[in-house]
Amino acid sequence: MSLTEKFDTVRFTTKGQVVIPLRLRKQFEIEDGTKAVVQATPEGILLKPVTAALIRQGRGILKRSPGSRSLTQGSLKEDWAEHKKRERALEDRNAG
Repeated sequence: MSLTEKFDTVRFTTKGQVVIPLRLRKQFEIEDGTKAVVQATPEGILLKPVTAALIRQGRGILKRSPGSRSLTQGSLKEDWAEHKKRERALEDRNAG
């Protein structure tokens, strides 16, 4: 999926709502009821739709290797923390 260079202008309502242009909703498979993650970044507000494509992409993040310890709440927290640490390192490396 390639990003286009075209910019669109949108307006916020008094409730903070904004309408995403149709071409972007199609491009990112956003349908009625699609949820999104909203994140503050140095450049502004990042809106990440949680679509079926995104969920498919994220499958296996916490997949265990053969012989690893069993899945417990403690190990899940440790694995998630390690995943986030690797994710931040990748973001930092790609940001510059």
